[in-house]
Amino acid sequence: MILFITVLHFTSLHSFPPGHHYKDTTFSPFCIDLTTSLTTTTTATIPIVSHHHLSLFLNYRLEINKLFCFCTSAVISGSETKSHVFFFPSIVVKMGRAGRDWSQIYSIYGMDDWHTPIFLLIHAIVFSSSSIMFLVHFNQICYSFESIFPSIFSATFARFTAGFTGSVMALTGVCLFYAAGNMFYSSVALYWDMAQRMVNTVHDWSSVKTVLDVGCSRGILLNSVAMELKKEGSSGRVVGLDRTNTVTLSTLKTAAIEGVQEYVTCREGDARMLPFPDNYFDVVVSAGFVHKVGKEFGSKTAAASAERMRVLGEVVRVLKEGGVGVVWDLVHVPEYVVRLRELKMEDIRVSERVTAFMVNSHIVSFRKPSHHDHVLGPNEVRLDWRFNTMF
Repeated sequence: MILFITVLHFTSLHSFPPGHHYKDTTFSPFCIDLTTSLTTTTTATIPIVSHHHLSLFLNYRLEINKLFCFCTSAVISGSETKSHVFFFPSIVVKMGRAGRDWSQIYSIYGMDDWHTPIFLLIHAIVFSSSSIMFLVHFNQICYSFESIFPSIFSATFARFTAGFTGSVMALTGVCLFYAAGNMFYSSVALYWDMAQRMVNTVHDWSSVKTVLDVGCSRGILLNSVAMELKKEGSSGRVVGLDRTNTVTLSTLKTAAIEGVQEYVTCREGDARMLPFPDNYFDVVVSAGFVHKVGKEFGSKTAAASAERMRVLGEVVRVLKEGGVGVVWDLVHVPEYVVRLRELKMEDIRVSERVTAFMVNSHIVSFRKPSHHDHVLGPNEVRLDWRFNTMF
């Protein structure tokens, strides 16, 4: 719909006969001040425009404001006790409960992959700048089309082609800005919010003594669990597992900043072969990690799926009977549910869909029943732990 409005506006703007062009370029939809209310728009700057075109422009502006609302973020500021609300086209996240906004979270944890948002942002700027150039030099571009391809481009068709190309560039720029904003938002504010939801999935933390975070990464979920243990006055500990020692050292630093270092232990290890004995942890959690396992085979291949199922099987293996598992992941949660049913897990619950990193995500929680017999998955072997040390 936005593409249709954009193309229609572009063609209507530049298809008038000579002498009927708009006299003031401040009417350009690509020079919109998003902080100005629609009610302040007047017809004083557009002396030659019909009510139809004015209505079209207002509708266009409204759509652009909707798409760009993620950029403005509309943070309701104030004391830390006030609710901070982030406005996005498809999701509204309230963060007053945790008493933090995205800047606080980012200052502590940073981002796992900052290259992607920067890459998207640069391309968004390039496409947006190109669309503005098409708008500013519209007549020259139309003349160039007519001169280079006189047999193909008539005056009307040249104007339509230039308008359509500028519209596509503008829309592409908007989409890239949205993607960059969503990637940053998902890595910081949404990640924190989902971690709090995962923590709230476990109803009684006072009785929890051992917790495992598979793929702890920056430590957002790990430290959220540790803060809950500290709040409950528990003597429990949470173990963070990641593939590299560099990450685990960085995670321990964030735990120290959060003041929960005495509740946190990190170690290096492979999630497909967890270095822990059977039935060891009261709770096992994982956030945004399992889908990364097996990517070397291609995310949609059977081999990658088998690797993810190995991780899920290991989670079940190290979980105590009666223990709770909570996993937030992207795209592949439906196949996790199937596997958990095969493993005879109980109380399997799946959250509503949440858009994260431009794809669908869900939280799945389950409980390991008493007297559970582990069902080996593809390429899984039962390990002998007699010669392994814990920490």
